[in-house]
This record gives sequence, C-alpha cells and structure tokens, in this order.
Amino acid sequence: MKQSKVTVIGAGNVGATAAQRLAEKNIANVVMLDVMGGIAAGKALDLMEARPVELHDRTIFGGDDYSLSKDSDVVLMTAGLARKPGMSRDDLLAKNAQIVSTCIEEAYKYSPNAIFIVVSNPVDAMTQLTHQILSAKGVPNNKIIGMAGVLDSSRMAFFIAEALDVSVRNIQPCVLGGHGDDMVPIARYTTVAGIPLPELLSSEKVAEIIKRTQNGGIEIVNLLQTGSAFYAPASSSVEMIDAILHDKKQILPCSCYLSGQYGVSGVFVGVPAKLGVNGIEEILELKLTAQELTELKASSESVRKNVARMQELINNAAAA
Repeated sequence: MKQSKVTVIGAGNVGATAAQRLAEKNIANVVMLDVMGGIAAGKALDLMEARPVELHDRTIFGGDDYSLSKDSDVVLMTAGLARKPGMSRDDLLAKNAQIVSTCIEEAYKYSPNAIFIVVSNPVDAMTQLTHQILSAKGVPNNKIIGMAGVLDSSRMAFFIAEALDVSVRNIQPCVLGGHGDDMVPIARYTTVAGIPLPELLSSEKVAEIIKRTQNGGIEIVNLLQTGSAFYAPASSSVEMIDAILHDKKQILPCSCYLSGQYGVSGVFVGVPAKLGVNGIEEILELKLTAQELTELKASSESVRKNVARMQELINNAAAA
C-alpha cells in the first residue's frame, strides 16, 4: 500500500514542527526543503534519530533539491520571512511573494497532482499568488488552500476555554474572513457543548475574546520579540493535512477561492470547508446577519486590496 508523502517547504520553526507532527502522528512520510539545505537535512536527521524513542516508522528527509519532493500528495508552503515587533503581515508582501513564487514553481514541477496548502504570510495574499501560478497550469481551485481559519479558531477556542474553565474539547469556534486584524469571529455560531457563546459570557467578555483572537498573532510576536508563532500554526496545518490524506470530510475553516459564495468572488477568504482526499470538497455558506455579512465583505476587500498591492510590487520589481 502506497504511503502518503508530504513536502514541507521551509525548515524554519513552522515547517520543522509540522514535519515532526506529521511523522509522530503517523500521518505521512515527509520531505523538508529549504534554501539552506543543510538546515533541512540536519533537522530531518535529528527527527529521524528520535524515531526509536517516539516509536514510529515514518521517514523524514531534508535538503534543497526539489527532486526529493517528487510525487508528493500534499505540498505545505511555510517558507518566508517572519514578522518582527511593529510589523503587520502585510509588510511581508514583497519579499514573501518572491519566495513563494519560486518555491511553488519548483514544487509543481515534481508534484503536479499535489494539493497545495499555504501558510506563508500574509497567507490570503500568498494563497492568491499560489493560485495565480497554479491555475495557469490547470490546477483546480479545490487543490489550493490557505491555512488561517484553523489557527484563528484554535486561538479563539483556547481563550473561551480559559474564560469558562472548561475543556477545549467542548468548544466549536467559528472564525471567518481574512487572516488579519479584520477577521470575523462569529460569536453566535461559536458553541460550548452546543450552547451558543453569548448565552455563557457577557457581551463585554465576548468582545474581549474576539479582539484577542484578532490580535492573536501579534500578541505572540510582541512576547517573543525575535520571532512569531509556530506551534499552533504547525498543528493547524497538520490537522488540515490529516483531514485530506485520510479523507475525513472534516469541516474546517480555510482560506478558499470564492466564486460567489457570501456574495464574494475572485479572492481567497476564510470560510468553512469540507476537506477530503480531493482537497476542498465543499464550501459551506452560513446564514449570516446583515452586520456579519458586511464585516465579512469588508475583510474580503482588505484581502483584495492586499493582493492588488502585492501584484503592483511584483510588476514594479519585474520592470526594474
């Protein structure tokens, strides 16, 4: 029986942690690629030497040669610069666009049938760029996905569990929109053991949790000072990959290419999606209030403006 294979592009904190969890959870064999091939190879070897302790038989290889990635089932794009204090995700546009373009082109050469999941920030714009590259080669929309909503929802769930002193297993969060300051956590679709969140917490506390969810990434950046979050982003990516490779039909919030859903078209935005062996198998449309829909469309427009600015930067660089 063929074992699943995942290529992780980028051997930094997110990529290496994702590789570790993919192997130790027995989800897939892993190839880690990085422009610094020795770092990828060294981390891969270190993880392999932990196999006798962790008791798994998955393989992890690393390097800078994209031929190692041949016939991958999933390509996880994590490479790129991390935020520093005072930086927004949007500040990373120009440099990360160049990195993502190069890596996606190379990965496609060896795995044209793979499902591509993008983590590099700003994630919605980088996913749009990946779509721009791959759709021209015939890759369908359902095979290009941005990882953001799982992470944002996980953060929201933790904050709720902390506030209520309950298990995170009881919480089903709902976060829509772009992966930025104007993401749209939906309190009335967020439940605790089936009970809508507004029935359990005051409106002031709910608003506080929503704000902290929106600022979840920068809160960690400000604490670390020299890096950004990686444990939760890696775990969120792995949950998506697990749902795809094991055809779980699991509904997770993902950055998807919308073509009319929620009144939005032509841009990647976070919405609930059913993930299975074909990637995005269905986009679910929630019944939103007029205010929620307005907020979602505003978040979508922020992504669209970011994509337009990214394209302008790319064009200017090409003309220089």
